[in-house]
Parts: sequence; C-alpha cells; structure tokens
Amino acid sequence: MNSRVRLGVAIPQTIQSGAFDLRGIQKFLARAEALGFESAWVVEQILGSIRSLEPVTLLTYAASCTERLRLGPAVLLTALRSPVHLAKALATLDHLSGGRLDVGVGLGGNPRIYGAFGLTSARRADRFAEGLRVMKRLWTEERVAFDGEFYKLQNVSMEPKPLQKPHPPLWFGGHHPNALRRAVELGDAFIGAGSISTKAFLDEVKLLRGLIKESGKDPARFPLGKRVYIAVDHDRARAGRRLAEWFGAFYGRPELAAEVSVWGEPAECVERLSEITGAGVGFLMLNPVFDEMEQLELFASALAPKL
Repeated sequence: MNSRVRLGVAIPQTIQSGAFDLRGIQKFLARAEALGFESAWVVEQILGSIRSLEPVTLLTYAASCTERLRLGPAVLLTALRSPVHLAKALATLDHLSGGRLDVGVGLGGNPRIYGAFGLTSARRADRFAEGLRVMKRLWTEERVAFDGEFYKLQNVSMEPKPLQKPHPPLWFGGHHPNALRRAVELGDAFIGAGSISTKAFLDEVKLLRGLIKESGKDPARFPLGKRVYIAVDHDRARAGRRLAEWFGAFYGRPELAAEVSVWGEPAECVERLSEITGAGVGFLMLNPVFDEMEQLELFASALAPKL
C-alpha cells in the first residue's frame, strides 16, 4: 500500500444483531497488517443499545492477533475510570503488544452518564486532568506520593512500567477550546472525532496550531489526525442508507451520518479525504461500519495510492 499520509483503520467492534465474528476480527487485523496500514483503533461506548465490545479488552485481543500494527483507543473516557486501575491495564497492554500502544483519551460529550458510574459530572474536566497526571506519574516514577483533590497516593509504586518510554503516546480528543488547551498541555497528539464534520475539525486544527505555537512545542512532534466514517460504494444511495442505519443504532441520530461521513465512488471519497489532508493533517483513521473486509481492501487499493 502506497500513501503519503499515515493511515489507520477502526477494528470491527459493533454489531446490530447476531454473534460477534471473532475469526472475522482476526482476519481483518491480519489483512490490515499485511496491506500496510499503520494502526488499528477502537472506540469506547460502555452504555448503549448497540452491541459494542469493551475497548481495552478488544485491544488486548488485537495485540495477540498482530505483530506490527500500532493499537489504540480513540478515545477512552478516562474520567469514568480509576486512573490507578487504568494505568495498570494500559501498562500491561503495552507489554503484551510489544510496545505498540497509543492511548487516546477524552471527556466524552454526555455528562448525564456519570451517575451510572457512581460519579458526578461536576468538575469532570478537573478530575480528568488530575487522573491523567496520576497515570503519568505511576508510569514514570519509582514511587508516587500524590495529594490531589480527587486522588491521593501515599508513596506507592506500580510495576511494570510501560514498555514505551516515558509512556505510550497520549492522543487527546475534544472540541471545547479548554479541551484543546489540555490536549497541548498534557498530550502528545490530537485525534478529531468521527462525529464532527470536516469543517468543524479543521476549525479545531487552526486553534490547535495556535496553541501549539504558544506552548513552544514542535508542531512536527505533535501529530494531528481524524477518525472518518467512510463507505466506498458505487451505489451512493445504498451506502448512505447503511451509514444512517448504523448511526441511528450507535449515536441515536441517523441524520448525523450525512453530516459527518464520507461515502460514494472512490474518486469522491478521495476528494473528501483530501480536504483534511490538504490542511496538513497527517493521519487518517478510516472507520467502516459495514462490510469491513471489503471496505478494507478498497481503502488500500482505491484510496491509499491517491492520498
């Protein structure tokens, strides 16, 4: 596969009916690796009506099926999780994958779910940022004493540290200007959500570039990317219907598919994706939601050589 941009794919993670095809997931990952995709990603949706596999568990399974692909969640809602447990799970996954883990993190857009996790959404951004600082320290320091507002650690240690040093790259997601500032302050990269339009994402990119410049960080060492829901299909109307069906099941908003997705003939898909890469964004995570194996082959043969 030949492409000037870095390309990743979303691992098949949801089904609307029936049983999960574990052999199909294995074949998808093996083929993505053979075709030369850089990475494979999952999403987090713990509560919802669509059948969706838990992301860290699925990434651990993917690590056992692959040798080269980098693996990551985009994104984990870390404020809903214990940073101590999560730091341990992700350090373990980094070892099991041979140091191939990227860690996408974010707040998510639905504060109403916090009560289901025994939490309040009040000051969730502060809890989110503090939890990340806890994880980073557990990953990088021999012993940690931390007297925070939400978490308190008294001279504790966690081993093993992640295989990657100082820790797996942190990819941030988010939309609010404050979220973008946190991304630059605490993160190593940024990945735009699949549920926003190209125009909205490129507006975020403009703000991010200004924040990166203000921070003094090297823009070349702060990758920018986007998840893109996509369907390559000569029958454009059919692809649109199938995307809307999936968006209705996953987001509860079938109309969102038309606002944010890329679909149609290969040339049209390349043109739409080039709106993103033409703005200097160097990474695309292509997310099929049906006929995943067929779409994977089309991504490699019909899209990658022209991107």
